Order: sequence, then C-alpha cells, then structure tokens
Amino acid sequence: MTTNRAEAAPAPAIDIRFGQVGLIQVLIWTTDPGAILDELTGRVATAPNFFQRTAVSLDLGPLGREPTVEEMRGVLDAVRRAGMCPVGLASGAEAAQALSKPLDLPVLPPFRQFRPPVQAAQHSEVARPAAPSNEQPEPVAAQLHQHPVRSGQRVYARGRDLVVTASVGAGAEVIADGCVHVYGALRGRVVAGARGEPASRVFCQEFRAELVSIAGVFRVFETLPPELAGKPVQAWLDGDDLHFERLGA
Repeated sequence: MTTNRAEAAPAPAIDIRFGQVGLIQVLIWTTDPGAILDELTGRVATAPNFFQRTAVSLDLGPLGREPTVEEMRGVLDAVRRAGMCPVGLASGAEAAQALSKPLDLPVLPPFRQFRPPVQAAQHSEVARPAAPSNEQPEPVAAQLHQHPVRSGQRVYARGRDLVVTASVGAGAEVIADGCVHVYGALRGRVVAGARGEPASRVFCQEFRAELVSIAGVFRVFETLPPELAGKPVQAWLDGDDLHFERLGA
C-alpha cells in the first residue's frame, strides 16, 4: 500500500519570522509543547549565537482559535526551554488581549499580520483596479552610509533604501524599509523590507552574510548557499521563499 507523501508529511508546529526591527516573531501553529520544543531546539541549534537568549514575540494568528491560559503557559515554557525569551504577544489575534493579563505579557504591534491562504474559488467579487490618480508620490532618496559598519553597530534607513559604500562587519546590522545595497563585503546581518515590503531586495558586492531577511522571511549563515560565498549576490523574496543569485549571472 502506497502512502501519499503530502499526507505523510507532518504539519508544521511553528514558523519563525523576523518581527519588529531587532525582535524575532514566532508564529504558533499548535499548543503542543513537545512539538514546539522539538522544532525550536532544532532551529536554535542551527545558529546558537543568533537565537540563544534572544527576545521573541508570539503570534497566535495561525492557531485559528483562542488557546487557554494553561495551554499558553505550556507554550511559553517550551519556548524558554528551547533557549528563547518570550517578551510579548503579537496583537494580530483577538486572543492576545484576553491572554495578556493572566500571562503577564504585553501585546506588541504585529510585524506583518498573519493571513491564512484563501483559495481563489472562495472569492465572490472580482477585484477592480483603483481609479487612476494624477498625484505622483514624491521620490525619496536612498540613505547613503559611506563608512564601514563595525561589529555591534546598526544602521537603519526608515522609509527608504539603504546604500552602504563600505563593508559591513561581522556582528553588525544594516536594515532598511526598502532595499539594501552594500558595495563592499557583507559579513553581518542584513534586513530589507523591515516593515513588510516583499518587493525589497538585497544586493552586495561580497556575500558573507550571517543572516539575510526580507519582509520577515530570513535565512542564517548555515543555510545560505556556500557556492555564493565571497561573490556579488542579490537576494529576493518569492512568496515565503528567499532566493539567492550571483549578480551578472
């Protein structure tokens, strides 16, 4: 008897997204503490220097129901045992407000509210294009940073692209609401689309990043393509998948 591979594959227990700038968001798909602990322990093991003792916000939106206080205490214990520090609940789910007080956790603004996938057949109305407008948005110049970004430093371009004409050292962070361009070695962490813009991209002259994130989807050094190390690279987001390609290929 053959088993359909899709049916045999276990459903994900959790997902992780880059939330507020500097704050990781953990999307909760189940309240099973064992499943959460197993998956988070595996994630932390891939990049212990990044995930260990880091602050996280819990998003209950994917759960699709209001968990009990006792269930959430089990979830919080699993997250802490995995080595992360839950500091709040994302406000995207109605359950967050009700659970905030008994769990003694604040409700934090969501980075990008979770929306379950909707089949096209469920739409009863055809989307109509917006009326053309004669008003053109004023162009916003990119933020230019012409000095090396050293370990421990963070450069953030709010509402615009970021252009770094020097190197980004290990342990440094370069963040932009738009695209990030690094005309030098990129050894630290880079975050493009920091407020959820999925069309943002990352470009660098020498790719050695510790972490790359676009609109909340990220990959750490251990999972980045090794054949692109030291090469000029661009990264972009397709759905929930990060893609990397050598520039000029």
